[in-house]
Amino acid sequence: MSDAILIGVGTVVKDDPSLRVHWDLLGEEPKRAPTRIVVDASGRLPERARVLDGSIPTIIATSERNRRPYPATVTTLVSGRETVDLEKLFRTLRDHGFERLMVEGGSRILASVARGSLFDRWTVYYASVVIGGTTAPPIVGGEEAMGPEDLVPFHLEGLERLGEGYVATYGPRPSGSPAGGEPSHRAPVV
Repeated sequence: MSDAILIGVGTVVKDDPSLRVHWDLLGEEPKRAPTRIVVDASGRLPERARVLDGSIPTIIATSERNRRPYPATVTTLVSGRETVDLEKLFRTLRDHGFERLMVEGGSRILASVARGSLFDRWTVYYASVVIGGTTAPPIVGGEEAMGPEDLVPFHLEGLERLGEGYVATYGPRPSGSPAGGEPSHRAPVV
């Protein structure tokens, strides 16, 4: 349902995802695949990463400081001086016709999206198993919330059972609502 799917370079370095839709698992006929977008401010993307295979339209979102050349099969969008400014990137993507963007992560990207209120829907799957431990990556990374002014308030919009778990859908809490202050980080960068 999305025009594009966005991840950070850390996810590529760690997991090397293809970001392909597995139509067979969905029981659907193949359709147009979402464009892959990788945020890579400093050129860390491995040369042999699966997202660079040219099989699906791919965008590398980067910064002015990154001088690394990427394959001709990808489009490069510069959005920020030292880091990638997600707010600016999202506006640029909208200008290029992207209406529905799925942000899959990692934790730094998700933190920037949450703290910058750059989402209209936040979906979390709560599984019926415990995964991880002290070395497991968090859902959101970055700076610690030191007080109410650092909280990112959400509004529960829906809760559905899916198999043995639950899918919770949240939206940004409307201004002036209780349960947290305004986000203190208005200029999201990663």
